[in-house]
Amino acid sequence: MRTTHAALAASIAIASATALAASAHAETKPKMEKCYGVSLAGKNDCAAGPGTSCAGTSKVDYQGNAWKLVKAGTCTSIKTPKGNGALSPKA
Repeated sequence: MRTTHAALAASIAIASATALAASAHAETKPKMEKCYGVSLAGKNDCAAGPGTSCAGTSKVDYQGNAWKLVKAGTCTSIKTPKGNGALSPKA
């Protein structure tokens, strides 16, 4: 009976540790946001407007309606030859 209790306790401890580690890993992932006008041609993450369908379909560097996922809070500080990144599509 003691062996069964010890095995059960060990199983619970392992499961708890695994859940805690997974939770800690999820918290360390940085929050991301869409940043418009910062991707190079063909390097956007998705939805770059008319004539494009999704990831990798932007036609020109720094296309204003093409976005790239970046760490939250950094978008508008990203400098390009066409100005800084934007949180909404650029003209």
